[in-house]
Amino acid sequence: MHATVSVDGVVQRWEDLRLHDFAQGFFFGAGFFTTFRIDAGQPWFLARHLTRLRASLDAFSSAVRAPPPPLLHDSAVRDALRRCLEADASLGPRFTGVGKLAVSDGHVLCTFRALPPDLEALHREGRALDSVESGAYRRAERTVNHKGLAYFRQHSLLPRLPLLTNEADEVCELPTANLFVQLDGALVTPPLSAPCLPGIARAVLLDEGSVDGLPVVERALPLADLSRAQACFYSNAVTLTVGVPQLLGQDLPGSLRLAERARALLGARAGREG
Repeated sequence: MHATVSVDGVVQRWEDLRLHDFAQGFFFGAGFFTTFRIDAGQPWFLARHLTRLRASLDAFSSAVRAPPPPLLHDSAVRDALRRCLEADASLGPRFTGVGKLAVSDGHVLCTFRALPPDLEALHREGRALDSVESGAYRRAERTVNHKGLAYFRQHSLLPRLPLLTNEADEVCELPTANLFVQLDGALVTPPLSAPCLPGIARAVLLDEGSVDGLPVVERALPLADLSRAQACFYSNAVTLTVGVPQLLGQDLPGSLRLAERARALLGARAGREG
């Protein structure tokens, strides 16, 4: 993580943060965060990220103290990002990497880090998914629809990256990504009620409506149906899409091409939305 951050739009150093300003977030996970890609100084899909943050704050208004609304306006966040990048030579106005907004205790914290070091290899080679965390979620568990600071469950599963299922043995998501499966002539992603996070890349692909001629649809995805999958990829706002060349022991050679097509759509849409 880079040493330059902003708190409520004020540029400062990481080591100067005061724990008591974020006590509820630190001790109880009472807050929300979002991570987004930054390309040559420009954040991707920032308006969508901010809309999701505000929705989470509204959904849990009695549990998390929201910051003053102007701090989460698109223009205010963009200005804070710009001033952080300009203030730190190790970042610079043309920084490409990852931004993170964390909201808790009435404050907005913005931090920066590099893109994952293996990102190019992930895009080129994909990643096999070979394990399942059965019954990890329960249907309609609403906290899963919000990216809360209490993220240890997902963090602890990252090295294994299993498919997370609910009590009905339906696929929900991966620890930090949404899943898309080519099945029955469509590109299927689990519904929010599965539950899963309303990922930003997921939302953009649903808005696009199709990838490589396949309609993108939300519907329940029984784990057993994965044996009929023709291709698969996972998505999030930082890695965009990663092909799954092998899913639970089944080879899916078309996954890398499908993921590449989806990444191209996301890149084009980011150029239009900013």
